Amino acid sequence: MINNTKKRILLITLALIMLICAKAEVKLPAVLSNGMVLQREQPIQIWGTADANEAVNITFNKHKVAVKADQNGKWTATLPACKAGGPYELIVNHLIIKDVLVGDVWLCSGQSNMELPINRVTDLYREETEMYENNNIRYVKTPYGNDVKGPQEDISKMEWKALTKETAPGFSALAYFFAKEMYNKTKVPVGIINSSWGGSTIEAWMSEEALKDFPRNLLERDIFSSDEYRKLINQSSSMMNAFWDRSLYKGDKGLHDSIFWYNTEFDDSNWASIDMFSSGWSINKGYPINGSHWFRQAVELSPTQIKDGVLRVGCIVDADSVFVNGTFVGTTAYQYPPRIYKVPASILKAGKNIITVRLISYGGRPSFVKDKPYCFILGGDSIKLSSQWKYKLGCEMPTRVNGVSFQNVPTGMYNSMISPLSKLQFKGVLWYQGESNTGRSHEYEALLSSMITDWRSKLNNSTLPFFIIQLPNFMQTHTYPSESGWAQLREAQRLVTTKLPNTALVVGLGLGEWNDIHPLNKKELAKRVALQADRLAYNQKKNVSSGPVCISAKLEDGKIALTFQKGTDDFLPVDSLEGFAIADKDGRYQWAKAQISGNKILIWNENIANPTMIRYAWDDNPKGNLRNKTGLPASPFQIKVE
Repeated sequence: MINNTKKRILLITLALIMLICAKAEVKLPAVLSNGMVLQREQPIQIWGTADANEAVNITFNKHKVAVKADQNGKWTATLPACKAGGPYELIVNHLIIKDVLVGDVWLCSGQSNMELPINRVTDLYREETEMYENNNIRYVKTPYGNDVKGPQEDISKMEWKALTKETAPGFSALAYFFAKEMYNKTKVPVGIINSSWGGSTIEAWMSEEALKDFPRNLLERDIFSSDEYRKLINQSSSMMNAFWDRSLYKGDKGLHDSIFWYNTEFDDSNWASIDMFSSGWSINKGYPINGSHWFRQAVELSPTQIKDGVLRVGCIVDADSVFVNGTFVGTTAYQYPPRIYKVPASILKAGKNIITVRLISYGGRPSFVKDKPYCFILGGDSIKLSSQWKYKLGCEMPTRVNGVSFQNVPTGMYNSMISPLSKLQFKGVLWYQGESNTGRSHEYEALLSSMITDWRSKLNNSTLPFFIIQLPNFMQTHTYPSESGWAQLREAQRLVTTKLPNTALVVGLGLGEWNDIHPLNKKELAKRVALQADRLAYNQKKNVSSGPVCISAKLEDGKIALTFQKGTDDFLPVDSLEGFAIADKDGRYQWAKAQISGNKILIWNENIANPTMIRYAWDDNPKGNLRNKTGLPASPFQIKVE
């Protein structure tokens, strides 16, 4: 009995000692980890936690610093600025962080066009991305987080990755090409921290201080600060979606017939024949038909074509499940990703092969997106699918009620995905966001200005360069001058760069796609960002980094003379300038004629004697061909006539 008691006491004592030792261990934040890049030529902050008053000794690149944790166990040390180089080891007491580089670190933030990975743009860049590797380019993606209760000090996990053929598919496509551009120019290590989240609004990336002049947003934040409320919203959303999905499954005839509609032996001879791009199957009496829609098509294959391949089914609004010869080959839960499904040769056969698409529409008009690839790719053969399908409605449903998008709650992502990075130093910030604010573009200029000012304050760099990537062209082009939420937001982005120092506008005009909110040409966009970075971050003032920048509009001899910023006004000749509109005294716009006259543009409309405003490229998907001889496009703009 005595021996057992002693053993227990010994075990408890050992456990307490281990607990105390564990508590006393120095810890670093997740971003300070193996493979990281630190900003060159600026003091380097290293921070973390330890036991209260514990001594912390830091060694890095021959520099040594000693500090002591405060009463709460927090500590921060500042190392001298270093030149580009590495790899080095960062030693903090017993911790050793390996393979550390010193170079230029870029913070990339925004929504889905910033987040969009390389694996979504391989159609354009497969050969390049599968061949290129560079150990001096490092990338890390910030995990999602939306804590609205206050700024967080750390992030759950961050894993820096060197650029290899294996890691490239996960890199942000824009950041990937930008990093390559910058490395080729500077020959110093490049670090990319990608802190972005698709579908997010700008308010979610702003701190409480940045939103002080926007009380409505803070009141919205307060609603979601209740754990009970968030839990209730999550539960109700999950339950509503589950009930909707269950009802859809129960009512879908294609899943309950004696032979399922995706089976090869199913007889679809009594189905309607439709064109997939028509509206007849998707609309009834002016209202969209939500629920499940089934499509079947036979594709003839020769014996030599039977090999492992890929089925491409464009893009679909909203979701789909796809079968080939009765075998499931892939599914996508929402509308934006391209449908690229692998098809093994084992399920194919010479002769007739049946492709079945079960399309699910949650709300709005279901559709197949035009001008996307719909084909079988088998070895070197590309077999185009017909637009004619056999069709039958599986189950009509009411619109599915979506839950709250928590990534849109004000302050949430600033607190969780930006604040934990605030002790780092950056070469600059790439900001690509705005699609989710196009319906409220009237306040975007003020929001973005406040966010930039606040981030600079929080990151302790009042001159930190910000590169604002303007929304590209998207959706349909109008044949007459019209109002546009996308144009208004582009204008707000442009105006910010005219008023805040050390900001630059990266024009996206000409790089968009009418049928895709996520255009693929991120390489050319990265080149445009890099040109602005040359000027703003590396002081290469002689380089032309922008297309024509309009600075005034004056009435001269019955025509409006537009003048442009010097250095951007060497215009590229064109047969006919497009995209200009003039407003009369009542604010009604009409298309205008335009011509190049030296380093000015002359605008006129015979029917408007007293013009008040000029607009250029003002549309969701505008026409506009004003460029300078660098090939860079002018930004859409509006300007008052003097």
